[in-house]
Amino acid sequence: MTRPSTRAVLPRNAVIPVITVDRVDQAVPLADALIAGGLGAIEVTLRTDAGLPALAAMAAAHPTVPIGAGTVVTADQIAAAVDAGAAFLVSPGLTDPLAEAGRAMAVPFLPGVATATEVMRARDHGFTEVKFFPAEIAGGARALTGLAAVFPDMGFCPTGGITADNAPAYLALDAVFAVGGSWMAPKAAVERGDWQAIRDLAAAAARIGEITA
Repeated sequence: MTRPSTRAVLPRNAVIPVITVDRVDQAVPLADALIAGGLGAIEVTLRTDAGLPALAAMAAAHPTVPIGAGTVVTADQIAAAVDAGAAFLVSPGLTDPLAEAGRAMAVPFLPGVATATEVMRARDHGFTEVKFFPAEIAGGARALTGLAAVFPDMGFCPTGGITADNAPAYLALDAVFAVGGSWMAPKAAVERGDWQAIRDLAAAAARIGEITA
């Protein structure tokens, strides 16, 4: 099977909200606000019991928007996420079972890397697009510049510590096709149902991608 490209799913210089949903009833209003603000993709982490049903609800409500699954750490989660409607998959790392399951799927899979050795391992498994995680702890845009110079055939999506302030530095790198962050959907705003505040933050985040495109 020819593995689809994440860049074919996400627009160039995309800013992807990486969200953790605690209650399924929050899912669709949250997606509505993020999309209305201008963000063209959403990553739902599988860190909570609400993750998969929230992803399914968002994908059903917005079938033309790529809704992805994040924090995928087992092969079973890969299958379950695709069944729920995930348009792309993101993992914080890469194991042999994950690599095998990811290669078998008809949706893009981004394994996580933080070092040159991990990039090489991902390449050995056939992946040329990876998640740089945790980006800020792993050295930030400066470290990623060094990795990109050594691996010019690789595409990177940094996540982990990405904010409105540092996102432009990552998006300015040719090797970066997207960044992921959670700043546009703060937990307090989600809990109180302040969808307008989230829409405003999403609009500001979308402008970051436009500026660096």
